[in-house]
Amino acid sequence: MPGGQFTNLRQQAKSLGLEDRWNQIADTYAQVNEIFGDIVKVTPSSKVVGDMALFMVTNGLTAMDVLNPGKKLHFPKSVVEMMQGAIGFPEGGWPKVLQKIILDTSGAKPIKGRPGARLPKADFEKTRKELEGKIPGDVRDVDVISYLLYPQVFLDYQKHVREYDNTSVLPTHAFFYGLQSGEEISVDIEPGKMLIIKYLTSGEIRPDGTKTVFFELNGQPREVVIVDRSREATMPRHPKADPDNPNHVAGPMPGKVSSVAVKKGETVKAGDRLLSIEAMKMETAVYSPRNASVVDVLVKQGSIIGAGDLLVVLEG
Repeated sequence: MPGGQFTNLRQQAKSLGLEDRWNQIADTYAQVNEIFGDIVKVTPSSKVVGDMALFMVTNGLTAMDVLNPGKKLHFPKSVVEMMQGAIGFPEGGWPKVLQKIILDTSGAKPIKGRPGARLPKADFEKTRKELEGKIPGDVRDVDVISYLLYPQVFLDYQKHVREYDNTSVLPTHAFFYGLQSGEEISVDIEPGKMLIIKYLTSGEIRPDGTKTVFFELNGQPREVVIVDRSREATMPRHPKADPDNPNHVAGPMPGKVSSVAVKKGETVKAGDRLLSIEAMKMETAVYSPRNASVVDVLVKQGSIIGAGDLLVVLEG
């Protein structure tokens, strides 16, 4: 596993609630590398291996489960695109059995020719005008390029900046792990301007999953209400899918619903995309397992779901 990916993948695992299963993820990473053909692991190929490892651990899958053509799985989008050839092909091509299983399950086809030849031409000025209504301030060249390369990641970053400002100025340990009671840090927010932040304590968690955090800012007492993600709130949750009910379409992993492609009453074919889920730069499309009618859609864009949650009910 490349060193740079080690830290990124570990944070992905933490965000998915899998931090305590890191050793299992690392072992699964090695298994994925082997069934992918022991590929060269650089960005972005190393990320795809990591996405697949997280997907397998989340769903309790082994390499033999993945290679079972009778087991219909919702593979991460990055895995499907890699097997299509979107980032190129290794010497000798992808393992044929694995490639066929992944592409057949998702209804995708291999790319013929050079992948880059299929990309539409980038219109920088049109993109700049589009961003003028989506991000604050002047649109820089780096903003245009970032949006063209990673549209959803860039917009998520801009949303984070709007909500929390520039958190890159925080010390790394404070950003990732928070402060201990009584701990104090200094934050340089711009040349000649520093904030002194001291964490005091926090209140009891409320039924909706929030709590009040008490701290000092430059010696003055402050408090803020936050969502406590370290504990389960008692607010209503999505119902779980019945694994024995073929009409139930379950969430393959925890994350946020980024798009919903179907509505109640629609007819879908096997392989049609029902919705997409995004979690820490990993996108997973959920496909219809067969020709059917959509009886109900229990989530919407922006819904936060867990693995095994009931997303769509089919019939027929």
